[in-house]
Parts: sequence; structure tokens; C-alpha cells
Amino acid sequence: MNSEIDTFIFDADAHILEPPDLWENYLENEFKDRAIKFEVGDNGIEQLFADGEVILPNCTAALGGVNIDRTEAFNRHSGLTYLDGAPPGSMDGAERIAQFDDWGLNAGLVLPTIGILWDSEDNKLANAYCRAYNNWLYDFQAVDRNRLVVAANLNFHDIDGAVKELDVRLKQGFKGVFLPPERVDGHAFASDYFDPLWARIEAAGIPLLMHVIVRSRRFVTGFVGEWYETPANRTFSFALGAPSQVMPACMAMVMDGLFDKFPKLKVVAIEAGCGWAPYAMDRLDEKYQHFSGFDLKLALNRPSDYFRRNLWFVAEPEERTIGAALELVGEDRILWGSDFPHIDSHIDAPGQVRENLNHLSDHRQQAVLGGNAKKLFDL
Repeated sequence: MNSEIDTFIFDADAHILEPPDLWENYLENEFKDRAIKFEVGDNGIEQLFADGEVILPNCTAALGGVNIDRTEAFNRHSGLTYLDGAPPGSMDGAERIAQFDDWGLNAGLVLPTIGILWDSEDNKLANAYCRAYNNWLYDFQAVDRNRLVVAANLNFHDIDGAVKELDVRLKQGFKGVFLPPERVDGHAFASDYFDPLWARIEAAGIPLLMHVIVRSRRFVTGFVGEWYETPANRTFSFALGAPSQVMPACMAMVMDGLFDKFPKLKVVAIEAGCGWAPYAMDRLDEKYQHFSGFDLKLALNRPSDYFRRNLWFVAEPEERTIGAALELVGEDRILWGSDFPHIDSHIDAPGQVRENLNHLSDHRQQAVLGGNAKKLFDL
């Protein structure tokens, strides 16, 4: 890359690790006894609880883990704790800005960790959990509200409550909404059930951020789940876990007509890579030729048109298909993300993505490194 060109660099998958006492400190008094928290069980192993139930029975250090030995992190008897897997920058805003400086980043999209684990059938409690997280996140961001780009966590089981919470966060400058890739109470994303929320998000011009989730108390991985081994094969589960959720969710959004109802709605597919997008576009276009007479008629000519208009994709730092995705999906469609500080991320993710892009034109390198994010998040 021409070093004289001013390049804006943006990490589109920059997680935090929520402080262990976040919900105990930020929940309203009536919910404090039901807080999400870490406690050591009778067996001496640290566990994660929500509303008094265990949602992670061991290996809490693996919620982060970029800074520790992977084998030890997944050893339930190692004695490692959640805080052992939390490197500098994972919980403190000022430390995260220092990490951005060290990595040469202009900004990053802050996403949750414990927030991808918990869910509750009690809407009042779920709404309180979301408020607590969002309030803490707003405080975390205070050190630099331009460089720390934040997204709201909402309870999708209560659409009226989600709209109300979103309005609060929009006034605070939140730039997106975290979206689990799962049906909600049987509702697909194109269901009228979601319309008030999608309409508000579309009007605000902020993106939905679709990211893999882990629900330890119920099944979410769909058809892939049958292939998981016991004990789990870590390589398989980490490689396929996110795509098996994110890919079908995005494809369903297109084919169910969500983007005909909300043509300006933006969705970012995170932690599933970008290489699957051209394949999915071709696959859907081919089958749509044969079966469009049976299915919902789309307003645009082909399913792939929606990929180029409504969807964005976050590449992995070492992904080799970024150039092809830029060519086939669009130069403005691809971002990159580090997944820091999670256990399957690298401490030098920016260096990896720079090296992986160095065969592309300066224009395309700039687009992936941060130019596309700058436009998408209106930075």
C-alpha cells in the first residue's frame, strides 16, 4: 500500500468483556438479586449465573482468552477465571483506546460477550439486563465517543420495549443494534411482528449487526447441531458455529421479503467471514429461476441484488477470498473484524489483515480497512 495515502482503519468486530459486576452495579434495585454474575461453585470452579441459574458451568476464561494458552483456558480444572482471560482493553474504555493506538486503529465497533450468552423468558428482567448493559456501555464509551462506536442490546421478545430502549440509545449516539441470528417466539425477521422496530431502525439509518450467539440453555445451531461431537471438536465448532447461524439468517431475510418491506434497512453479517456471500448469491439466483413461481415474488430481479443493496459482510483477518468478494458482491460491501479479545482471535489481527490485503489496489485496501465502515456508520 502507498504509505502516503491517509487510511481510515476500523475494526468491525471489537468485543468487550463485560465487567464481572456490571449487572450487580447497573441493574435497578428490584432486579439486583437476579443479576448476571460470576461465582465459584462448590467444586471450586468459577461459573456464570443469570437469574440464579448456571449459564456457563466452567471454562469462564475462554470467554476472552486471546492472551492465554487455549488448552489451559478450556481445561475446567485449570483454575483460570474470567478475569484471567481478560487482556487490557477488554473492560476499560481508556485502555481500549490505548490498544487502538497500538494497533493503528482510528475506531472500532464495540460488541458484547456475555451479551451473546444470556436470554430470559421474563421480559421485565430481559429489558433490565439490556438497560444495564447499554448504560454501562455508554459509560465505557465516554473516554472517546468518536472512536468507540457502540451498538444497543435489545430484548426482541418485547418489541414495544425494544423500540422504547432504542429511542433512548439513539439520543445517546448509538450507531447500531446487536441482532442474534435466531427466530423470536417463532417469528422470522420478515414477520409483521418486527415491523415497528425495523421501521424505527430504518428511519434512523443505523445497521442491524447480526452476530453469532451461544445459548447454553437451549439449542440454536439448527441443522449443524447434529454434527457436533461430544466432547466437542473445537476446530469444527468454532469454524462452523457462526456461519451456520449467520448465513441462513441473512439468506432468509432476502427470500422472505424483508428488504422489500424495508428497502433501506442495513444488515451487517459479522464473524462469519465474507467468502460465503458470492456463493450464496449465485446459489439463490440459480434456484430462484426455477422456483420463483412457488415462492414470494421479490421486487428486485434477483436475490443477489439485495446482497449488493442491503447486506454488508465482515471478513476474517486471514481470509483469502476478500478480493473475490469485493469483485462479486461490491467494493462497498466488505469490512474486517478482529474478534478481539475472544479466544479464536489473534493479538496482531490488524497486521494480518493488512498483509492479506496488500495485493489489492490502494482503493480496495482503503475500502476494507475502514472506508466502508466510515460510510456505513456515518463516522
